[in-house]
Amino acid sequence: MTTSSENTQVVATDQVVGIKYILTNPKGEVIDKTEDEPLEYLHGHSNLIIGLEKALEGHKVGDKFTVTVAAKDAYGEVDPERIFEVSREELGSAGEPKVGMMARLSTNDGMLLARIVEVTPEKVVFDANNRMAGVDLTFQVEITSLRPGTAEEIERGGLHSSCSGDCGSCGGCH
Repeated sequence: MTTSSENTQVVATDQVVGIKYILTNPKGEVIDKTEDEPLEYLHGHSNLIIGLEKALEGHKVGDKFTVTVAAKDAYGEVDPERIFEVSREELGSAGEPKVGMMARLSTNDGMLLARIVEVTPEKVVFDANNRMAGVDLTFQVEITSLRPGTAEEIERGGLHSSCSGDCGSCGGCH
């Protein structure tokens, strides 16, 4: 049963928000979408790209809207310094590199995940930018639920409801 106070809640910091969305690129191609279950996240804790989080602010359950998020407020612009080449001899014999493959590279700053974007007999060109860097993203969004975050969720900065605790990406919530 919905109470009148729930009808007046709006998306704000420390609220757990449920959304359904369809994400498209500038060509109108669907990149991602929620399937059966809405995506739930804790608002105001950088759990979504900043441009989408800002667009959701102040909306209520049942609101449906479309927003285009500029690349700079999504996954950032393409950083040319994150595109680099490595000579084939430096790579050794780890198998034949192919365009589109992902590779973990050891650098002075630690491990780096990069996509192979060009292969020649002499070199391999890597791109360590996010695949969505430089892309404006359009979201068709429906807000499906809204509730105050619990003290534990707020302290953690997120829900982690499906976190197994062994992926290392949750900042040690377990």
